[in-house]
Amino acid sequence: MLKGGKVGLRARHEEDIPVLRTELYDDVVNAARAESGPWRPITPGAKDPRLTGDNEEQGSVPFSVVELAGGTLVGTATLWGIDTHNRSAHIGLGLLPSRRGQGYGTDVVATLCHYGFVVRGLRRLQIETLADNAAMLRAAERNGFVREGVLRSSAWVMGEFLDEVLLGLLATEWER
Repeated sequence: MLKGGKVGLRARHEEDIPVLRTELYDDVVNAARAESGPWRPITPGAKDPRLTGDNEEQGSVPFSVVELAGGTLVGTATLWGIDTHNRSAHIGLGLLPSRRGQGYGTDVVATLCHYGFVVRGLRRLQIETLADNAAMLRAAERNGFVREGVLRSSAWVMGEFLDEVLLGLLATEWER
């Protein structure tokens, strides 16, 4: 397990999947804002590619996020789009609604940075998030990410196009 100040990032356990599916992905609005495609229902019992990890897949590393004090599941985190040639990757996370606003997001981003820069030896991490996602923007900027641009009207979400903000952090800029 990778340990941050408040959270740990560990492998996805089978018992995590129903909780994450119900609280994050069955919520149409939340899922539409988090995914790059339209929401669609997943049949109960079916393998959900957003939640089941493929141990052979090298381009993405999914984690379950748990509280260090007690081990309670609080969300999901992913290092995805891993490019071993350019030594870069993207960061993504989703916190259960009841766990938002408690500083977990900032700690998850910090822990993913440690994983990306120290464990994987990457040079660049980036985050793309909706421009109105103030919590993710704060978590990224508190960890040293710099706003590099706005992708205007780039995300179709629930009937409208929204702007996305692109943030980046280089290993040489990162403060542990």
